[in-house]
Amino acid sequence: MNPFSAAFGAGVAVRNALYDRKLLAIRKLSRPVVSVGNISVGGSGKTPFVIALGGLLKERGIFFDVLSRGYGRNSTEVLVVDPDGEPERFGDEPLLIASKLQVPVIVGADRYEAGRLAEEKFPTKLHILDDGFQHRKLHRDFDIVLLQAEDLSAPLLPIGRLREPLSALRRSDAVVLPPNTPKPVPAKTVWRARRNLSFMTPMTRVVAFCGIARPDQFFAALRQLGMDLTDTVPFPDHHRYVQRDIDRLLSLKSRSSARGFITTDKDAINLGPLASQLRNFETAGLELQIENAAAVVTILIKTLEDRCGMHILAGT
Repeated sequence: MNPFSAAFGAGVAVRNALYDRKLLAIRKLSRPVVSVGNISVGGSGKTPFVIALGGLLKERGIFFDVLSRGYGRNSTEVLVVDPDGEPERFGDEPLLIASKLQVPVIVGADRYEAGRLAEEKFPTKLHILDDGFQHRKLHRDFDIVLLQAEDLSAPLLPIGRLREPLSALRRSDAVVLPPNTPKPVPAKTVWRARRNLSFMTPMTRVVAFCGIARPDQFFAALRQLGMDLTDTVPFPDHHRYVQRDIDRLLSLKSRSSARGFITTDKDAINLGPLASQLRNFETAGLELQIENAAAVVTILIKTLEDRCGMHILAGT
């Protein structure tokens, strides 16, 4: 192992040992917490999974909220997300979750305080903790970890992209893998989820751009769906667009005689009112289809009820 990754791994191991031995405080909310996280840096599909899982819970009549750090926002206070608000105040992914699910989303660096605010304001049955696997200062009752195939052979930070080694999966209750991806050795339970792109109007000769963790996956998926891309423009993850970005995109469109633009629904949030300058403009949503979804939700609910000694389903 690279010495820098080894040093990083040693630091991670010490931190986890302190939590395991209760030498670092873990605070517990009154309602069950379901954590959705990963062991790698960006691009594992946490936000689409939260949206997919949330949709399944809503189908069962379970009222829940989502707790998020609100990565990249300017505000530091604990806030209930306004779905029509600005990413600078709430963060782009919390806004996307709030818009898609229409449930309370609370942002705060201290997820315990975010959860307390949720419990004061909303009669929810449980909390979904977004990007929570390393946020060990908050007790969770069910840990879900998303992995991509390349995570199985990736080195630790700072050389690679892993926040923790694969052995950390022993802390999880379920690991979510793409179809046909081999099961990692420490995984207790494996769920499968397939990524799909959805958009309203297929277009030809478009400029594709995005500010997400793995832009090449987005561009490749568009091509697989038969979209003719004249140019592809990656921006940094969570990029907030400014006028010079729009000028650059319009110049590329003119030079390549493209007919329009396509980007992700997260980028549409970060474009804000600048999107109107792009005119022929389409967004593509990344959706996760969970295999055996009914069984997954049943396992989750039963486990929470057994561990927390309370009823989760509506009307019980």
